[in-house]
Amino acid sequence: MRNSHLIRAALVALAALAGIAFSSAAQADSGSIRFNVLKAGFVLGGSAGSGTLHFHGRTYRLSIGGVSYGFTFGASSTDFYGTVSHIRRASDVGGVYAAAGAGAAIGAGAGALVLTNQNGAVLTLSGRQVGAIVAADLNGLAITVH
Repeated sequence: MRNSHLIRAALVALAALAGIAFSSAAQADSGSIRFNVLKAGFVLGGSAGSGTLHFHGRTYRLSIGGVSYGFTFGASSTDFYGTVSHIRRASDVGGVYAAAGAGAAIGAGAGALVLTNQNGAVLTLSGRQVGAIVAADLNGLAITVH
């Protein structure tokens, strides 16, 4: 009889914890994002750009900056568009997104990527790139929300 009370108490506590976890996940929301990044480099590269975040009926300006290190040669401009998910407020989009990659583009090209920052924001992006660049590098992309 005493064990049934302990089991019932443990089940109630587990249900409460599960409810907290599901409610915090349910509070996370998503928005749409669009930005342009100009990238250029010779071994050490840099990138800069701007864009917008649409979240809860408001538009927020974004500033983009970044650094890459590795084999980089050339310049390109990429227009990214997509969604940002797992955010509770617009400021969650701000932060550093890291990626390692390799590729080459001459003229126009398209691609897709998924990035995550330290706040848990997930960017699911498609992009259209124009320029001439060859790269095999580590990239860091910093987004600031204004």
